Parts: sequence; structure tokens; C-alpha cells
Amino acid sequence: MKNSGVAARRILVVEDEPVISRVCVQSLTGEGLEVDVAVNGSVAEGMLWNRDYDLILIDIRTPVMNGKQLYQSITEKHPELVRGVIFTTGDVMGSDTENFLKQSGRLFLLKPFAPNELVAVVRDALRRLER
Repeated sequence: MKNSGVAARRILVVEDEPVISRVCVQSLTGEGLEVDVAVNGSVAEGMLWNRDYDLILIDIRTPVMNGKQLYQSITEKHPELVRGVIFTTGDVMGSDTENFLKQSGRLFLLKPFAPNELVAVVRDALRRLER
């Protein structure tokens, strides 16, 4: 995924935990991606109107507007971005979250995750977008 002279892919990370945000930024910029961070879904919603993103990494539990609400907004206002959504969750896969993830059909990553796990999921998502 290293940048090979073409425009870098851009990812929006929606995460309210600073440590996790830093891990995401460091891991993904190291792979040649441009990374922006939003602390919640409401901030992310505004950013989606101002920049184009290839992928959106969404924490399901953020304050103000959670990941489920943001995903609903994306499906309504930016349906072209739905395929690029990846969820993260620290929820121990409660039935509500599990059902939501199954219903969405999107890739997801359980917290805590290692940087190499994040990179692998992002690579997979980018490959899926190319199909």
C-alpha cells in the first residue's frame, strides 16, 4: 500500500480515544495513506462534505453521534461511501452490536487491535473497493 507516485488514498478515522487515534494515524500514514481524525460522528459528518475519502474507520461508540448513527447518515447522504466503511468496537460483541455488524455487512475490527491487524483490514477494504 505504499504510495507509488499516484494520489494517496484518504481515510477518515472516527475515534474518540486519543491513544487509538494515534495508533491509527501512525500505522496508516506509514502505509502511504492520508489520514484525518474526527472525535465523533457529528464532526465526521461535517468532514465528509468537505473532503473525499476512500475509507472510513468508524468506532461504534463515540459521544455526540455514535458510529451506528453516522453509518445511517452515510447510507442516506453519501451512499457511494458505504463500501468503504470499516467499524471498530470495544464492545464485547453484545447482541445489539453483533446484529448491527451482521446487518451492515461491513468489515470490522475488535479493540484492542494491533497495528498490523489494522493495516491488514485496511488493505482488505482497499482491495474490495478495486473490484
